[in-house]
Amino acid sequence: MGNRGRELLPLAAVVAAAVVASLAFAALGVPSPALFGGLLAGLVRALAVRGAVAVPGPATTAGQAVIGVAMGSLVDLGTLRAVAANWLPVLLVTVGTLALSLGAGLLLRLQPGITPVTGAFSMIAGGASGIIAMARDLGADDRMVAVLQYLRVLLIVVLMPVVATVVYGASGSGTTGPAEDGSGWAGGLLFTVGCGVAGLVAGRLARVPVAALLGPMVAAAAVDLSGLGRGAEVPGPVQAAAFLVIGLQVGVSFTRSSLRTIGRALPLALAVILGLVVASAGLGGVLAAVTGVSALDGYLATTPGGLYAVLATASDIGADVTFVLAVQVLRLFVMLLSAPLVARWLRRSAGS
Repeated sequence: MGNRGRELLPLAAVVAAAVVASLAFAALGVPSPALFGGLLAGLVRALAVRGAVAVPGPATTAGQAVIGVAMGSLVDLGTLRAVAANWLPVLLVTVGTLALSLGAGLLLRLQPGITPVTGAFSMIAGGASGIIAMARDLGADDRMVAVLQYLRVLLIVVLMPVVATVVYGASGSGTTGPAEDGSGWAGGLLFTVGCGVAGLVAGRLARVPVAALLGPMVAAAAVDLSGLGRGAEVPGPVQAAAFLVIGLQVGVSFTRSSLRTIGRALPLALAVILGLVVASAGLGGVLAAVTGVSALDGYLATTPGGLYAVLATASDIGADVTFVLAVQVLRLFVMLLSAPLVARWLRRSAGS
């Protein structure tokens, strides 16, 4: 075996471990199992085995692009119409959620070792996988961001059905989730590659921050809104591979020191996350009162994270899925597009 083969062998081994971990997490019903699997496999490799291993740059770029396309494909004319009918209160609630996220990030800075950008990105409510994918490029500690973002998602996934049933009196209706992609695997792959490449090139030419994610996201949204996408979505295995790559990139960068820092921050982070969840539910109550939707719809629309779990819950209990999706997707876009501006502002504030 040549030198090149010996260099690739550790990477191949950790990728194989990540795939096995992802399958196990999927069987357990963990959200984003591929990202968690990559994160866990990379973390174990970084802490238990001597010698560094790195995810190739082109693989990371491709992973960011695929995640961008997946998020952009959530936009369609139905969600825009749902937002347009109540655009002002929805926009104000979205901005309010961003303000709550930044406030939560400031509280997290009470823990030594957490920078302003890391604190804010760890608490941004919406688009967790996208935030993690761009965190390193914008100067945040992506290890801390990944752990705390998905701590919030896990809490929401666990608590949301309980809150919906106990607090809002919801009951399962047995309805199915969103319709599956009708364009076929080949159409979805063409859509993914086309939007990914075009968005990446356009984003870099326009010097968009984190062009590998934001460029494809905007490109996919534009194609969907034009009708050219015909309902195409990123194929499941391709999206899982992208999540696995991002999880690995974060996982292999862990050190014992960074793990101790995260462990010390967890009690404060948990308290801040619970406060963010409660405050977001309050915004949901305001949104329901102003727009006339049910209190349950307002709660689901403003739940800070776990988009696919929120939609599955909304569908199962007979909530207004279109309205919930519209508010959640608008917030996702606002959070991801504003993240570079937030990072720049926080770095300047810290410098002054």
